[in-house]
Amino acid sequence: MKHIAIPTDSFLDGRFRATTLRLALIYAAAELLITSPIWLIIGDNPLKPFLGKLVLEAVFVVLAILFAQLLSRMRDQPYATQTLACLLLSLVSSLGMSLLDSYLYALIMSPVVVPFNIMDYGYAVCYRMSIFFGWSFLFVALLNHMDVRDRDLKLIASREEALAAQMRALQYQINPHFLFNTLNSITGVVEEGASQRAERMIMSLSAFLRSTLQLDPMRELRLADELALQKEYLDIEKERFSDRMIVRIDIPTELESAMVPSLILQPLVENAVKHGVGGSADEVEIHIRAGWVGETLYLSVENDVAASDKTGDGLGIGLANVAHRVKTHFPEGASLTAGYIEPTRYRVSLKMPLRIGRAEA
Repeated sequence: MKHIAIPTDSFLDGRFRATTLRLALIYAAAELLITSPIWLIIGDNPLKPFLGKLVLEAVFVVLAILFAQLLSRMRDQPYATQTLACLLLSLVSSLGMSLLDSYLYALIMSPVVVPFNIMDYGYAVCYRMSIFFGWSFLFVALLNHMDVRDRDLKLIASREEALAAQMRALQYQINPHFLFNTLNSITGVVEEGASQRAERMIMSLSAFLRSTLQLDPMRELRLADELALQKEYLDIEKERFSDRMIVRIDIPTELESAMVPSLILQPLVENAVKHGVGGSADEVEIHIRAGWVGETLYLSVENDVAASDKTGDGLGIGLANVAHRVKTHFPEGASLTAGYIEPTRYRVSLKMPLRIGRAEA
């Protein structure tokens, strides 16, 4: 699961400036292309006023960027205030631009004297005001889009952080449970007077803890790596129950690269050891297997249970945490089921989406 990076303020400023400049250039170019054929309609050479039009469009781009700066500072204001600001900015800019347009037109027509016509000037003001007002609203829409996108990114990041905290809480609930069970096993070996076995178990426990306690609960492992960790744990327990614990693992080669949450099998294997081997004086088999149907991965841990040690089909703390964890990790669909499949055979099954790949760094 990848973390979402929220853009920094400097990045947003750079993106804002680049987007504004690009949009202003496109807007100016479109206005130039649309209005240039008018000169053909009135029977004049469209190339004649082209230089003046380029000057006007360059001024428009500069004013559009200034508009953008001012409107961006008002992005938290009500829309009515922003609309009024757009009207005022458009009016002031149009008055100035229309005067510049009149001057450039007179310059182009030189030496013919073009008298100032208030009607033509008023038309030019209205025309340019519509251009500026359209630009202003386009930019307000752009600002609103950027704000909504940034809020969405922050909301997604916030949800991911909350999910990570929840997953870590579940993982930290499991760790003390595991330590208690393992230390209890070591205590049992010590009470039997098997000091060498106890020493091997302590060394194995130390190596196992180094491998597992630093794992990120949000990280996924290849199924083969997850099983390697469980084998280390089972090697610890075999020191105590070597004479009556049989472990069988059936994992198809095709599923060795399937991605699963780290240590997702740990509570299931612990449960099998505690209630299976620990609750029976007979030989007990623990069977770990995996399979898939379509895009769904199935994992299960089965164990023999003494007939007199049946504890019901409810989920304990460890299994309940696993059920919660897989549902949180795979909101698109995952589940845990547990119960007796035979009078003396108990199975815990996990269902989750099948994803083949490499572990994330």
